[in-house]
Amino acid sequence: MSAAIELHVRTAAPADLIFVAAAHESAHTARQEARGGAVDSLQHSHAAAGEGHWEAYLGAPDSSALLIGELDGKPVGFAAVELVRLAPEFSMASITSLWVHMDARGVGVGSALMGEIEAHAHKWGADGLDSRALPGDRATKNFFESFGLVARSISVHRSL
Repeated sequence: MSAAIELHVRTAAPADLIFVAAAHESAHTARQEARGGAVDSLQHSHAAAGEGHWEAYLGAPDSSALLIGELDGKPVGFAAVELVRLAPEFSMASITSLWVHMDARGVGVGSALMGEIEAHAHKWGADGLDSRALPGDRATKNFFESFGLVARSISVHRSL
């Protein structure tokens, strides 16, 4: 009988920024090959998001969070979420990044990260939760739909 895997989500610390920057780079590289990924990455992903970019998430706990998903004490995923005020009476928690290492998918790390994201959104008083999925990325779309997030717009693009 195998031992149970210990799954834990925690707030990132400065020492985690190296992991987050490397994980983001890995996700960014994979995203480039997906349909719509190159343009979406230029528009949204902060392609050169090094440690300094992620450090900003650590200093504003009332409006942003950088979370680390761990298996047996080892970081295998991360999520970044920030509060965005769209109008005086409406704000949303925007998931700017959510990534789990390919070898750690399917065991609940992403779900645990989403649970913490929702907890932050409620704490901030957000009216909604928002993220993005690329066209054709059925796994990501299904993942978000399992948490009640549904498509609210479709971006279209043509290269010239």
